[in-house]
Amino acid sequence: MNKITDITIIGGGVIGLLTAREFFHAGATVTVIEKNRIGQESSWAGGGILLPLYPWRQPDAITRLVIQSLSLYPVLASQLKAETQIDPEWNPCGLLMAKNPDITAATDWCRTNGVRFEPASADFFNLINTQPENPLWLPEIAQARNPRLVKSLKQDLINKGVRLIEQCELKNVTQEQNRITAIATSAGRFTVNQLIICAGAWTGQLFRQFFPSIGHAPKIAPVKGQMLLFDAKPDTLPYMVLDEDQYLIPRLDGKILAGSTVEQDGFNKTTTMEARNRLESFAINLLPALKKYPVINHWAGLRPGTEHGIPYIDKHPEIVNLSLNAGHFRNGLAMGPASAQLMVDLILDRPAAVSPEPYKLSSPH
Repeated sequence: MNKITDITIIGGGVIGLLTAREFFHAGATVTVIEKNRIGQESSWAGGGILLPLYPWRQPDAITRLVIQSLSLYPVLASQLKAETQIDPEWNPCGLLMAKNPDITAATDWCRTNGVRFEPASADFFNLINTQPENPLWLPEIAQARNPRLVKSLKQDLINKGVRLIEQCELKNVTQEQNRITAIATSAGRFTVNQLIICAGAWTGQLFRQFFPSIGHAPKIAPVKGQMLLFDAKPDTLPYMVLDEDQYLIPRLDGKILAGSTVEQDGFNKTTTMEARNRLESFAINLLPALKKYPVINHWAGLRPGTEHGIPYIDKHPEIVNLSLNAGHFRNGLAMGPASAQLMVDLILDRPAAVSPEPYKLSSPH
């Protein structure tokens, strides 16, 4: 038998890591169990824009977590960089949104939520080749570099003494009446006080496998996204650009990420030439300067999709020591800090910074 911790988290992506960190700061002991390597699924694969694409077209439940997370990120990034010496590259480089046919809804959303905006001047389009429609410039919107953020979170938790167990697959769950007492894994058996499922796209599958007879199962399914990375030089593009449903994201070292696809393909993470060609054509057409830079990486990740993109953050109504924090679709980084905060608020009965109602298992997602 292993040492019993207050909190056992299944899933070592950005949501699991942020949740573990929040619990540590609240005084709890934590174990994180990851079936592969920490942070190597959609947390690593995403783009890192810390704003949903066209947030005024999304449910308000997404906005609430995003706005709270925006307020938490500067301190989080600063602490991670200082305490781990790994820079998560939180970078408020700004976001140019080239086409906004619903400009009134866009500006109303920005005003309501305190997000600075201004009409994008013609100067922005000296670099960019597109037909702008009511272009907006959001000068304070930031990005984080997913792999660096995950790496810094992992090191931070190691420094704090949080137990991280990688390459560890969940095999069985032992219940007595309405309580989980232990889990069996490929690394041994663990007695459980509180169990939290943060397994991203695999969360729905885990519930079907280990809790087949209970109600209130989350409806989460994998949604594949493919991306490219161009080996560009610094200052090729100084800000993020969203053009219709695709985007370019410049990293601090000059490399430019182009994304992304949205594909229903089960748990298949295979990349395709069709997607590569489409993304490369989009990127070079939008930013002609990319013609002289090679594509150096092409990958796919599996987002944890829900019908409306609203995550599940809730204590299970039937199993008293089971909770879940999963289903963030395309916005795991953008909603992550506030999602972790809400999960801990619920379990420790703290006053919640964000109303928990929309994220309950019984609510629409």
